[in-house]
Amino acid sequence: MKKFNITVNGVSYEVEVEEIKDGASPAPRPAVTSAPAPVAKPAAKPAAKPAPKSAAAAPAGATNVDSPMPGNIWKVLVKEGEEVQEGQVLIILEAMKMENEIVAPSAGVVATIHVSEGASVNGGDILVSLK
Repeated sequence: MKKFNITVNGVSYEVEVEEIKDGASPAPRPAVTSAPAPVAKPAAKPAAKPAPKSAAAAPAGATNVDSPMPGNIWKVLVKEGEEVQEGQVLIILEAMKMENEIVAPSAGVVATIHVSEGASVNGGDILVSLK
């Protein structure tokens, strides 16, 4: 038997492997009924989450409309300086082959549009800023 440490998704497991020589069949072993206890998990480095590219361009005091999920901007339905009402559709986001309407959380004026049609966005990226 040889022992190995195997790491799967950041969790280390100790496994035993039996080498079979010349086609000999291994002796039957009892089945393990419980999951193996993980070996000491290495300390993970905290991943630095980059700030959205457009965060610096958001005007002070503006309400940001963020992307709820990753996807592609299919259509931008408003222009900068346009007045919008609460619940008005601002952007159509395509995610998982579905068109998702991104609406204004409150009435206001479109201060900045941070994306363009065809752009890829991640969840949490700022799409539009409202004053």
